[in-house]
Amino acid sequence: MLGFNNMIMLIMLCYICFSMISPVYGNVWYDNKAITINKQRRILLSGSIHYPRSTPEMWPDLVQKAKENGLDVIQTYVFWNGHEPSPGKFNFEGRYDLVKFIKLIQQAGLYVHLRIGPFVCAEWNFGGFPVWLKYVPGIEFRTDNGPFKEKMQDFTAKIVNMMKAEKLFHWQGGPIILSQIENEYGPVEWEIGATGKAYTKWAAQMAEGLNAGVPWIMCKQDDAPGDVINTCNGFYCENFVPNSKSKPKIWTENWTGWYTKFGGAVPYRPAEDVAFSVARFIQNGGSFVNYYMFHGGTNFGNTAGRFVATSYDYDAPLDEYGLPREPKYTHLKNLHRAIKMCEPALVSADAKVTKLGKNQEAHVYSSNSGSCAAFLANYDAQWSVKVTFSGTQYELPPWSISILPDCKKEVYNTARVSAPRYHAKMTPISGFSWQSYIDETPTADDDSTFSGSGLYEQLNVTRDNSDYLWYITDVTVKTSEEPILTVMSAGHTLHVFVNGQFQGTAYGSLEKPQLTFSQKVPLRAGLNKISLLSAAVGLANVGAHFERYNQGVLGPVTLQGLREGTWDLTRSKWSYKVGMKGEQLGLHTISGSSSVEWEQSAVAQKQPLTWYKTTFNAPAGSDPLAIDMSSMGKGQMWINGESIGRHWPANKASGKCGQCNYAGTFTETKCLGECGKPSQRWYHVPRSWLKPSGNLLVVFEEMGGDPRGISLVKRTAK
Repeated sequence: MLGFNNMIMLIMLCYICFSMISPVYGNVWYDNKAITINKQRRILLSGSIHYPRSTPEMWPDLVQKAKENGLDVIQTYVFWNGHEPSPGKFNFEGRYDLVKFIKLIQQAGLYVHLRIGPFVCAEWNFGGFPVWLKYVPGIEFRTDNGPFKEKMQDFTAKIVNMMKAEKLFHWQGGPIILSQIENEYGPVEWEIGATGKAYTKWAAQMAEGLNAGVPWIMCKQDDAPGDVINTCNGFYCENFVPNSKSKPKIWTENWTGWYTKFGGAVPYRPAEDVAFSVARFIQNGGSFVNYYMFHGGTNFGNTAGRFVATSYDYDAPLDEYGLPREPKYTHLKNLHRAIKMCEPALVSADAKVTKLGKNQEAHVYSSNSGSCAAFLANYDAQWSVKVTFSGTQYELPPWSISILPDCKKEVYNTARVSAPRYHAKMTPISGFSWQSYIDETPTADDDSTFSGSGLYEQLNVTRDNSDYLWYITDVTVKTSEEPILTVMSAGHTLHVFVNGQFQGTAYGSLEKPQLTFSQKVPLRAGLNKISLLSAAVGLANVGAHFERYNQGVLGPVTLQGLREGTWDLTRSKWSYKVGMKGEQLGLHTISGSSSVEWEQSAVAQKQPLTWYKTTFNAPAGSDPLAIDMSSMGKGQMWINGESIGRHWPANKASGKCGQCNYAGTFTETKCLGECGKPSQRWYHVPRSWLKPSGNLLVVFEEMGGDPRGISLVKRTAK
């Protein structure tokens, strides 16, 4: 037999060995009521802040405002295509410095929910996948496919190992308490069947095998296997039930508004309804709720998904610029204070539900230790009611919940807003003095063009290195004619030129990206050059096998009404050129902008394919800044070489706008604004991108606009 001392040494050695190969799960886990941290159940309030949608200089203030609002957790996706833009070459700098972002959250005393995905959707270009992934031999996205699973595991493991190396998981003393694998996969699994189910099982097992030492979740995944927690996303989640009685009720995305799409009205969600949804979730046993988004931010560069605006404001409690949106910010802050007062009772007991009327009820949590909390709910969307609870009368406005942290005194009602109500103001600071350079329509003989028979799919050619692809072909006729040119395209925007002269534009929409251009065009006797500029407006970010979606001119392309009948040009010889000449010259950069001669005295106006540049000094103060682009058509913008994103003010917002009552079920089309105006007029310019003087602003305009109407504005929220 082993001696006593030897036995103790053996036990200690086994413990040390186990600790080396597997993190301790004891300090973050869960039971049927809540996430437990250091064996204590917690009601956790969380908010989504996506690090690439702001700048590192903005992060501390955003996190601090989240903390002051009463949040416990910051939730973020991890953006694969930002971190691995080409195979094996990684970027964790600047806006993609994930470790720095997480450490700032830790310094603020908050937790982190890290949604690795690596599919994120998020209205983000290609759903977060790098474009090169599409071209891995034999790959199929998000299914039981070997090449895909290999690449997904490689990236997921890299992120988990990076977090471990930086000691950022909670068991290491870090802030990360939850991790997510995949994202909203349930509907895709249902669509594709058995291979989807096998992939779900594999993804969960793969994630857990990485020994992150914190619980994993899968959102909108009713069959999340084993210890992986399935969670809810939506405007309301009070009726959500986890797939196991041992798992807590978690709401990973409470949509605080909705995203803006080019051509769509701007959605907003009343603060009263957001608060009502949270209180209803908590009263029904929910223990973790996350606001998607708490700060939406900006889709800088080409990071926006298909037809998604550059602004990702999302009507969040912190607006795109990082300013509190009132009354939503303060109304939710007061809600959080009330919920935290109820926490001892909420984590210690189950609710006792009693009817108070036809559409009214009370949820009462009463613990053995004497703590008590009550939620008095009125689900009627039209009428206020008076209810009697424990011998006291309470008045409940329509569609509201009152919170009584001691089961006696009401401290908060979701429909009574005491916070200030105001709209942020955009104040012009200065205009600009412009210079212009007109780009050119290429010919088949130009450098960097190539030719082939038939029409090529756009992404296969550009690999998303540019929004633009030229399709060029020659047509010879004996006499001058004016036939109808019809071009069918998979999207997203098409500008048509004949013999270098602009003929018109056609564009699709998020709901229908395909487009058709059809109108008469002038042909001269002899050789004619037809040049089609196809412009992408982001890549698809959602859908089963969205990697198979096409874009660009796929035909047919026809000329109708010629003396010789109808000509089908679809299978003709076409020449191709990726990008604009100005892009190749780097006109948007400080060094490249001096490579051409700019027009200063007669600046081009209403001229397609025109570059504009100006310089300006940074304005005094600290107010957030933006560029007013309302006088322009469509294109892109840069400040000191940094891409602000795509502008498209010519695409006016359609929808049904008007007065919006907070009461009643909310949908993304219920409350809309800015109908008949540009879907996005102002474009965020981070102050950290500016120098004290000599800042270079470059605009590329596709359709034609008047740069004299562009101005620098400041945003104030008072």
